[in-house]
Amino acid sequence: MCSRYTLTSPPEAVRAYFRYANEAEFPPRYNIAPSQPVAIVRDTPRGGREMALVRWGLIPSWVKDPRAFKMLVNARSESAVDKPSFRAGLRHKRCLVPADGFYEWTGNAGAKRPHLVRPRQGGPMGLAAIYENWLGADGSEIETMAILTTGANAAMAALHDRMPVIIPPEHFDLWLDCRPGTTADIAHLLASPPEDLLDIVEVSRKLNNPRNEGPEVQEPVGTLTLL
Repeated sequence: MCSRYTLTSPPEAVRAYFRYANEAEFPPRYNIAPSQPVAIVRDTPRGGREMALVRWGLIPSWVKDPRAFKMLVNARSESAVDKPSFRAGLRHKRCLVPADGFYEWTGNAGAKRPHLVRPRQGGPMGLAAIYENWLGADGSEIETMAILTTGANAAMAALHDRMPVIIPPEHFDLWLDCRPGTTADIAHLLASPPEDLLDIVEVSRKLNNPRNEGPEVQEPVGTLTLL
């Protein structure tokens, strides 16, 4: 699964990588957690891409009361097309989550050891996600998202059996284009990434507290693991 990630690249670098039209400004974030406002990149109805802020934790459009619904942080890519909570989003509301890395833990409860998983070449990457618009009877609106996961590759398997789906930049257009209304043409993108894409490094246990936010949560512990 993916329950925490980071985005610290400068806004101009993120914009160049994802090629969205609006000039969004945002501070570096080292410890992004569910229920927080997060950036996504999506196609617009008029063409082109935009960066938008939504809440991490999907609320399907058919939910009557969001307060009584447990938000959905992740969606299993293998079964999302068959699940009522995810199938509409996978067909019609795909997006990308800009990230510089994501976190995974090892160890027992009370002694969890966090690890930062990041691109070996540095810079941002695009996590596959879906978003939804929830409309209340009073006219209120909430936009939310969930990150898609897949089976871990051999490098990640030492930490967890799941990992986020990572969309290569050459496939951004295909992933974001929801006009066909099907998933047949994007199914091959929902696979684990190549073994040499990512590095893994154990980081400070300060990360375990989602209220801790700053570069200190990424201080390495031990040696970088090249898998």
